[in-house]
Amino acid sequence: MGTITVRPPRAEDKWPLVDVHVKARRSYYEGHVPEAELAEWERSARATGYVFDKPDRIWLCAELDQVFAGFALVTPAGDLLQLQVAPRCWGRGVGHSLHEAAMDALRDLGVTTARLHVFAENHRARRFYTDHGWRETGRDGDHVRMALELRV
Repeated sequence: MGTITVRPPRAEDKWPLVDVHVKARRSYYEGHVPEAELAEWERSARATGYVFDKPDRIWLCAELDQVFAGFALVTPAGDLLQLQVAPRCWGRGVGHSLHEAAMDALRDLGVTTARLHVFAENHRARRFYTDHGWRETGRDGDHVRMALELRV
């Protein structure tokens, strides 16, 4: 499986993170979202990158055998905004490690219920979250709302 390390982001993670996000996002939106829309989002993401120092966001990065492999993004309010793993690393425990670290971060903040939205057609992610104890709480258009009760 390899060695997985979860850590805070570093400045040099900016572009590998964008690359993982673009590849992961394309893996579940292609065929469901117009290519022009995906391409415009990708151009924007690749042009600007992400900012790690916003106080209303907690970023976690994962490495697999010392190579950037994925990231998670949560808010102090309990929202899991992103959990993205490089497709080349799927099935190797990276998502599980990021999920555990993200939920631990929320517990440390006193959050008792985590929430997320997942694209309804992203069956792989929905199965992952269900396997980790999340339950469906409703729908918003083409996204499923899910919640996870955290034991503090």
